[in-house]
Amino acid sequence: MAVLDPVLIGAQVRLEPLRADHAPGLAGAAAGDPELYRWTRVPADQTEALRYIETAVAARQAGSAAPFAVIRLADEAVIGSTRLFDLYRFDWPAGHSRHGSTEPDTCEIGHTWLAHSAIGTGVNTEIKRLMLTFAFETWEVQCVCFHTDARNERSAQAIERIGGRFEGILRSHRLAADVQPRDSARFSITAAEWPAVRARLAELTASRAAAS
Repeated sequence: MAVLDPVLIGAQVRLEPLRADHAPGLAGAAAGDPELYRWTRVPADQTEALRYIETAVAARQAGSAAPFAVIRLADEAVIGSTRLFDLYRFDWPAGHSRHGSTEPDTCEIGHTWLAHSAIGTGVNTEIKRLMLTFAFETWEVQCVCFHTDARNERSAQAIERIGGRFEGILRSHRLAADVQPRDSARFSITAAEWPAVRARLAELTASRAAAS
């Protein structure tokens, strides 16, 4: 089975496998400005946080996702969650170097949300850099995709900013946070594009560090 429980460490945050004792921190991180989560489902309290974690852990145990808690290094606070999921393996022919591999060939990054205090701090860029690096350089995937509610312009702009390429709109693709079938804007980054995206992420990180 693919490695689904890595610990990924950056300059500001640590992504660690989601577990039950993260529930109080997740509930606290989601409290506050409801408008921030207009297009994203987040746990409303600790009971919902436990259910959220149980669902994510079940997906990890089934081999279909790698869910993380986002931990701020400065104070060890839980400030959100994110996930690598929808893992898909190609049917590589015998003799190919990937034949029999347990690592995914494509995946999605999503279920990403952060506490209000983390917005605009560069944390989201770092999270994406850590996850993309793991997906492309450890799993050696061919493509990573992103979907966001087509109404969520802020999320779409954030994905494009880190190098995601817009592919189109998937109509009535998933259930939205407002419990309506939503249209999803789909973006992706391929293995061939990854070196340029990696350089772009390094530039964004350096520019934020110089400004702070």
